[in-house]
Amino acid sequence: MGTEQERAGPPFTEGRARALLAAAGEAAGEGTGRGAAGGARLLALGENAVFALDTSEPVVVRVGRGPWLRGRAERELRVAAWLEEQHIPAVRAARPGVTVVDGHPLTFWRRLPEPVREATPADLAALLRLVHALPAPPFPLPCRELLSGVEHWLRLAGDAVPAEDAAYLRARRDDFEAAVAGLTPVLPPGPLHGDALPRNVHVGPDGPLLLDLETFSDDMREHDLTVLALSLDRYGLDEAAYAGFVRVYGWDVREWEGCAVLRGARETASCAWVAQHAPGNPAARSEFARRVASLREGNAAVRWHAF
Repeated sequence: MGTEQERAGPPFTEGRARALLAAAGEAAGEGTGRGAAGGARLLALGENAVFALDTSEPVVVRVGRGPWLRGRAERELRVAAWLEEQHIPAVRAARPGVTVVDGHPLTFWRRLPEPVREATPADLAALLRLVHALPAPPFPLPCRELLSGVEHWLRLAGDAVPAEDAAYLRARRDDFEAAVAGLTPVLPPGPLHGDALPRNVHVGPDGPLLLDLETFSDDMREHDLTVLALSLDRYGLDEAAYAGFVRVYGWDVREWEGCAVLRGARETASCAWVAQHAPGNPAARSEFARRVASLREGNAAVRWHAF
């Protein structure tokens, strides 16, 4: 993650993303416009700006925030092609390769039909079973480095969060990095999704499929299972929904002594992630304070608000 890179060049706004899209030869105006494509409808603006294109074929384009995302975009396309070869239900690319405009990576994906229902933890578990049964792909995947973004997010937060809280999270990151490195997994290590939440599952007419392949990794499969265990404790996931997840997957990661370590690492990263939104956002500052306080007090029962 490169803070200096992010500070160089124009801010990444919807307007900037539309300009990049237009420079790539796509109709980037809102709604219906001129040309073969009528326009682009913004679906999300975060690490990527995601637009639905008004073209003859349903296509979604992801415009990367900066040049540092190019490698990840290229890997995501390779993962998608590999999952298609392995017959794993997942989002598919609409065009091969990454289009680069002024250093920003653009990738094009098949637009999905409207969901027939909301995805459940059980849907997620069924897809994870398929992914966790896969062998290593014919290209390298990174390790799942949960804590790699902590420094980046805290620097973006700057003076908007107390210096003592930032120092606490940095020390906590260092402790958990060492603890994670010493874990012995129960499951055979291998490909995993990396951000295994029901929101990353789309249930269309043909059934559930995986979304957001950018965090695919080669590491302990327990990473994927700890996400739902944390959701149960911190974000109010229903007990019955978690039980359904465990039933479909076939194992409860909480039985593993390393679960607390992976949970602690993810909590640390999640707390720092909120910090980056603190400048100019009172709700983010309040949520950051709630999360840090619960970590300092060792109170695992404090409910965190999704942000």
